Amino acid sequence: MLRGLTTVTYFADDVPAAVRWYAAVTGTEPYFVRPEEGPPAYVEFRLGDLQHELGILDRRYAPSAPGPAGAGVVVYWAVDDARASFARLLSSGATVHQEPIERGPGYVTASVVDPFGNVLGVMANQHYLDVVGGLVAG
Repeated sequence: MLRGLTTVTYFADDVPAAVRWYAAVTGTEPYFVRPEEGPPAYVEFRLGDLQHELGILDRRYAPSAPGPAGAGVVVYWAVDDARASFARLLSSGATVHQEPIERGPGYVTASVVDPFGNVLGVMANQHYLDVVGGLVAG
């Protein structure tokens, strides 16, 4: 059975540039840098209430997959305000993938394409806050 999200990996042709961008938009520095000769090929950040991992991997190690570029999964990161987070990502150099959409009361999603070609989703969701509140209280 699935027990939860562990690591989301995004790919970049320029890992140091991706690290700088994600450090700026997340307000945190990587906690792990795989030692390499020259620029790192892989780094990890720990983010959010449950310290999920965001990995940045040099695109040369990305698995090849059939289908159009950008096809597949969108991972949504929990935020307090999806519209404000969307606007901040755009002002940081991301481009629109999907404008903010209200999916129901207290539930808004949006997504951008980061400067490295990855889709980054943000979600404000009261259910998430209720679950995390229960974990913190328990």
